[in-house]
Amino acid sequence: MTLTTQSQKAKTISMVQIAILSAIIFLLGMTPLGMVPLGFMYATTVHIPVILGAILLGPKKGAFLGGVFGLTSLIRASFTPSPINFVFTPFYQFGGTQGNFWSLVVCFVPRIAVGIVAYYSFIFVKKCFSNNITAALATAGFLGSMTNTLLVMNFIYIFFGKSYAEASAIAFEGLYKALVTVIFINGVPEAILAMLITAVAGKVLIKAIKIKL
Repeated sequence: MTLTTQSQKAKTISMVQIAILSAIIFLLGMTPLGMVPLGFMYATTVHIPVILGAILLGPKKGAFLGGVFGLTSLIRASFTPSPINFVFTPFYQFGGTQGNFWSLVVCFVPRIAVGIVAYYSFIFVKKCFSNNITAALATAGFLGSMTNTLLVMNFIYIFFGKSYAEASAIAFEGLYKALVTVIFINGVPEAILAMLITAVAGKVLIKAIKIKL
């Protein structure tokens, strides 16, 4: 097999992998399959293919998959009625508040960052703990998930604080406290779930595709 043929084969495999992971992200993002009941809340799992993709395929492809995650959020927010959807899409209006450019920042930047943070945290932990793949996968899952939650909540406060407080019937003075509560009640359990799934699924995938990390 020539180098050119090997290169073409590698590109084809990479495109297929990206396509499969993108399809999974859309499936989870656009259907109830992306929500896991934990008893006291529903945890999203849409970011997990982004995290796994970043670990297995690298930060650039992880960032791309994060963009796919953001696109599903944009589409869903644009067509699903909710008082707070304007923070995720410029195509939605609630009352007198219209989404704008910053809606795209809230929708896409945290999701893209998920893939980047997941990859580099995986590499860092693997290097620091003598190639402990399980610890590296678990850390990447937890930090990747928390990256999404922390950035989304803080961006909402920075770019849409007063409008979001009004739409949520919360006094602006108490908004950040409410957002921090969401981070702990929703974000941390989601991150723990992502940590567990990433650790288990990641080891299975690494072994199945025989990838050397």
